Amino acid sequence: MKVSVVGAGLAGCEAAWQLAENGIKVELFEMKPQTMSPAHISTDFAELVCSNSLRSDELSNAVGLLKEEMRRLGSLIMRCADATRIPAGGALAVDRVSFAQMVTERIKNHPNITISHCEVTDIPQGRVIIATGPLTADTLADKFIQLVPDKKMLSFFDAAAPIVSFDSIDMHSAYFASRYDKGTADYINCPLSREQYLDFYNELIVAQEAQLHGFEDKKVFEGCVPIEVMAKRGEDTMRYGPLKPVGLPDPKTGKEPYAVVQLRKDNAEGTLYNIVGFQTHLKFPEQKRVFSMIPALQDAEFVRYGVMHRNTFLDAPKLLDRYNRLKSDLRISFAGQITGVEGYVESASSGLLTGLETLCELKGLEAINFPEETAIGSLALYTSGGSVSDFQPMNVNFGIIKPLEQKIKGKRNKNIALSERALTIIDEIVEQRLKS
Repeated sequence: MKVSVVGAGLAGCEAAWQLAENGIKVELFEMKPQTMSPAHISTDFAELVCSNSLRSDELSNAVGLLKEEMRRLGSLIMRCADATRIPAGGALAVDRVSFAQMVTERIKNHPNITISHCEVTDIPQGRVIIATGPLTADTLADKFIQLVPDKKMLSFFDAAAPIVSFDSIDMHSAYFASRYDKGTADYINCPLSREQYLDFYNELIVAQEAQLHGFEDKKVFEGCVPIEVMAKRGEDTMRYGPLKPVGLPDPKTGKEPYAVVQLRKDNAEGTLYNIVGFQTHLKFPEQKRVFSMIPALQDAEFVRYGVMHRNTFLDAPKLLDRYNRLKSDLRISFAGQITGVEGYVESASSGLLTGLETLCELKGLEAINFPEETAIGSLALYTSGGSVSDFQPMNVNFGIIKPLEQKIKGKRNKNIALSERALTIIDEIVEQRLKS
């Protein structure tokens, strides 16, 4: 038995690992380094392009639950993330370079995985998992379109935030803190007075945007709205979003500033920082001009400017079953963001689910059927569910998980109870199915 996996991102590597660890031979196709997408820099697998953290690691948060489920299910991505984590308060952040290097090393050294460095221009024969991600090359995407009844795929635009060097940040105008002193003080906070905020806002809403060549559609996924688009929604929109000052008092005054721009460590050494929530597609000179209006960033060295790129995804509720198989051709499965999940963790979980369900299929075992009480199951059921009319990419959240039968007071308490129920189910699956 052999499975072809196309794409060595988080989802592809996770799917390949689950199969290989259970005795299935895998040929993993990756077009890097021969062909690089507009958003990729490294030749390693599982590259974190946007350099954001893997978000909350707490069980009161749905993505924290999803990560813990993945850990218990033997996720390669979570194993490497935990091994390369860097301080980020209550979030899981990783050293991007070390993380990708570790995933690449594990995959390349696995005896059941063969790597083929080439661009796949047609769907391979036999059992195949497509995990080409949101930047699927046009040649292969055209092949997918031929499989789709209405000959259409969906797409939206995703924007990445800029990175600055730590040495160039004016720490006299900034301070380390985590919101409400939760966890360790891992974020650099750049306070803005009302006057400074309004000056910044007024320049941001008139700054020049880069042209989007080759794309007719200009939809932007709500979770990755560019900061300039957010600003144009209203003067205070940013102050209720990424520039929210609540819980971040300035130690110089003891009071909360009018607005706060947060920076998050981007590497283990702490030499690079990501501007939190500043996804953007402004022209590079405009990014330098406008973002330097933030006092702490007045002399900032931008080691990478924000970029914007197309994300392509399938109309999964119409096309895929709960195992991420193409309904019209069950030998073809999909995994990752191309299935309509949004986020690094969700992408990896999609690869894990597709890998495990494919494994059951190949070994003649009953499908696992991860239930809607679990985060991994509810996400797959959402993307494959026929009740979604206007399908858009989805992050994991407690709203898609089956509610509790009993009433529990307090949102946090309810979320923790949902997580405990989910993990009990996952433990039973591991004990009964995956260890046998």
